[in-house]
Amino acid sequence: MHNTKNILLQISGILILLSALLYLFIPVVAPWIMAFAVALFSVITVTTPYPGKSIRGKRLFNFQVFSCLFMIVATYLMFRSRNEWVLIMVVGAVLQLYASIVIPKELKNEKNREL
Repeated sequence: MHNTKNILLQISGILILLSALLYLFIPVVAPWIMAFAVALFSVITVTTPYPGKSIRGKRLFNFQVFSCLFMIVATYLMFRSRNEWVLIMVVGAVLQLYASIVIPKELKNEKNREL
């Protein structure tokens, strides 16, 4: 089950990137691909909470949730043909990147403290 979630998360991440690039060439189709990918990414992220107990880890998980919200707003703006979607998507991507780098470190630190 965990492996399936990881594969779906990676596929949805790739689709998000591809739809952002596709928007340059086919702006009618790209928002639909983005909507599907962001919905899948958000559902998997929200249903996979932080497994540890530290407050910092839970805060980082909240960063991931806010990142998903930013991506949802960016998708809406993409449907409305507003160029601000790029800025909102970058903010969401930066939050997601930060959280995805720091969460494994926090889990490792938490496990070391337990030993």
